[in-house]
Amino acid sequence: MKRNRPLLRHPAQMVVAGFATAVAAGTGLLMLPAAKAGPGGADAVEALFTAASAVCVTGLVVVDTPSYWSGFGQAVILGLIQVGGFGIMTFASVLVMLVSHRLGLRARLRAASETKSLGLGEIRSVVVGVVKASLLIEAVIAFVLTLRFGLGYDTPWPEALWLGAFHSVSAFNNAGFALYSDSLMGFVGDPWICLPIASAVIAGGLGFPVLFELRRRWRRPRGWSLHTKIVLAASSGFLVGGTLFVTALEWGNPGTLGPLDVPGKLLAGFFQGVMPRTAGFNSVDTAEMNPATWLGMDVLMFVGGASAGTAGGIKVTTFAVLFFVIYAEVRGEASVNIFHRRLQGDVQRQALTVVLLSVAAVVGSTVVFLVFTDFSLDRSLFEVTSAFATVGLSTGITADLPAPEQLLLVALMFIGRLGPITVASALALRQRARLYDFPEERPVIG
Repeated sequence: MKRNRPLLRHPAQMVVAGFATAVAAGTGLLMLPAAKAGPGGADAVEALFTAASAVCVTGLVVVDTPSYWSGFGQAVILGLIQVGGFGIMTFASVLVMLVSHRLGLRARLRAASETKSLGLGEIRSVVVGVVKASLLIEAVIAFVLTLRFGLGYDTPWPEALWLGAFHSVSAFNNAGFALYSDSLMGFVGDPWICLPIASAVIAGGLGFPVLFELRRRWRRPRGWSLHTKIVLAASSGFLVGGTLFVTALEWGNPGTLGPLDVPGKLLAGFFQGVMPRTAGFNSVDTAEMNPATWLGMDVLMFVGGASAGTAGGIKVTTFAVLFFVIYAEVRGEASVNIFHRRLQGDVQRQALTVVLLSVAAVVGSTVVFLVFTDFSLDRSLFEVTSAFATVGLSTGITADLPAPEQLLLVALMFIGRLGPITVASALALRQRARLYDFPEERPVIG
């Protein structure tokens, strides 16, 4: 019986294996000579880093995307972004449905683990809804961008269509890959480029459960689930706070917002306030920002977006849960209540576990950077947080890192995309249920 057991028994293990397979396949494709614009093929580290960044929808790069990769290579990157955004297991479930017109129990479990759905009976509709919502939003944003590139910049229509489609998919999936060497700095004052991309980033960062519920009950906010209320409230707070923070600190910086007029500063400040939700585009030079701005963006990146979406980070729901846990403890309340709902204890433990594992990953990797590279603490912390939270913003040091540190960023992107608990569960070899409890005793805290 033990010999016949499948190697990957836990759905989380299947998710990890699926993402790893996609990264490996992408690496192989990007190493082909046809994927590189120049002669020869990309080396293994360049291909692996780019493939992992695309599948994990991060956007960090070690080579210049528009000049280093050929049209085929860029198409591979776009495909990896889309696959990573859908989720490997969700994507696999779609293929199963197309072939057999039905989902088996194993396929449903895989999709449930990726989409964070609660009921197996809802998986089919969830998977189809994810695909429809993704393609619809991407198509709308691509249409707007294509018109702008074609009409506003006299770009030939085939090229404008490619630019619109690529940046739309990259934006909705919070990937941050751009087909311009300076990301979107050339469009810093163009609202017809910046606002559609920012809108796609926000939509992808809200998560599919929230998008679905808003579509069904947008006129009945009182009937929204606790998850939707937390995501909308926390996301709004971080968007407004991030915009005000970046705009205020960079208002007079000659390297970023300083040379712009007031409308341009407000647009650029809003755009840069949105991007730490794990998108990775930049309309001003991130390397020229103040160290204080970097630190604030570290916090925004670490928190990230919502669960079951395309954003990374520990998620705004995790942050909100811990905030209300602290609030209840300070007030001396026996239970944690959010929007007139009592929070279960296992949710609090899960949130705490996610945060502590994430902090350990970020701090440990930052120490490695400080020991083995010559970069400062603020730049190292920013790069590590950007990789772990699958953001893609950079102070410009990624391409200059030694190969071991680049591979460390690959590991961080992989762990950050899947989540610390998912990875830990997938790597656990045994699962044992304890049939007894120990006597209680209270240690002294504080």
